[in-house]
Amino acid sequence: MCIEGETATNTDPTGPWSLVVPLKPLARAKSRLMPASGALLRPRLALAFARDTVSAALACPEVADVVVVTDDTAAGAALAALGARVVADAPAAGLNAALAHGEHAVRSVRPRAAVAALNADLPALRPAELSRVLEFSAAFPRAFVADAAGIGTTFLSAGPGVELRPAFGGPSRARHLASGAAEITLSGIDSVRRDVDTGADLRAALALGVGPYTAGRWAAGVPAMDR
Repeated sequence: MCIEGETATNTDPTGPWSLVVPLKPLARAKSRLMPASGALLRPRLALAFARDTVSAALACPEVADVVVVTDDTAAGAALAALGARVVADAPAAGLNAALAHGEHAVRSVRPRAAVAALNADLPALRPAELSRVLEFSAAFPRAFVADAAGIGTTFLSAGPGVELRPAFGGPSRARHLASGAAEITLSGIDSVRRDVDTGADLRAALALGVGPYTAGRWAAGVPAMDR
């Protein structure tokens, strides 16, 4: 485990980062949120989460670009309008295959890019906190941030010339540790850890302070015409 102040193992500084954000088709996204949101609001919230995540990422000075991997046409258009580059989920083989595909899309253009995978469900993400994570990650070949529960992963980085090797899903913190990635245990990065899968997660994110897309969608609920 690596903590703030520990000796770095990679002293070659990185340039601006490319972030890869995977997003399921909205019809299937965030199924565990259903009890709190209902069937009609759930996909709209999933898109709002992604829009806030991508907006915050693009606001970081360390971020050169954001690549969104999705097969959802509407979501792709909305995120492209924010400035993201959207690529189809050509492998269609799950989350980690989508991330590897996004990594390839980045490095086919920028072979020496520093790459990081970022969850699409971080509606409270603050650019300054993500900046701290990216700055700290630059000292390590691979590094990750565990989710708020300490079980999963919300962020995984790989420096120039290093494969990302994503192992997201379920107890991914343990898998990323076992793979040799350094765990980032900085304080004050709660917004990078706060993913949203359940109603309790959403309440915690709202208390932390979500971005404008999530705040607006949650406040508005489901349009009357769709009820």
